[in-house]
Amino acid sequence: MVDVVPVARGVLVLMRFVVFGLTLGITLISFQAYQKRQTARLQYAFLGFAFISMGVAISSVITQFGANTDPLINLFFQLSETIPFIIGFSMLYVSLYR
Repeated sequence: MVDVVPVARGVLVLMRFVVFGLTLGITLISFQAYQKRQTARLQYAFLGFAFISMGVAISSVITQFGANTDPLINLFFQLSETIPFIIGFSMLYVSLYR
């Protein structure tokens, strides 16, 4: 009989790679748009997507390695994971608001 946990973990890792690939794709598209028309709105959008991609990458790494750590270290990991998302979504907000 097949053990379900390793298969589920493999699927989860694959899904995280897909999410990271999608965020990198959006970041690349926004960078290309910024290069064509160098406006402040597109610059903020590109930077926002870049920080969101960084947040996704950090989130994936922290989930893989931070499972069996001290609660204080785990809290620090979660804080460092949240900061790129805050910056990224703030940049997107600025790009849409202007």
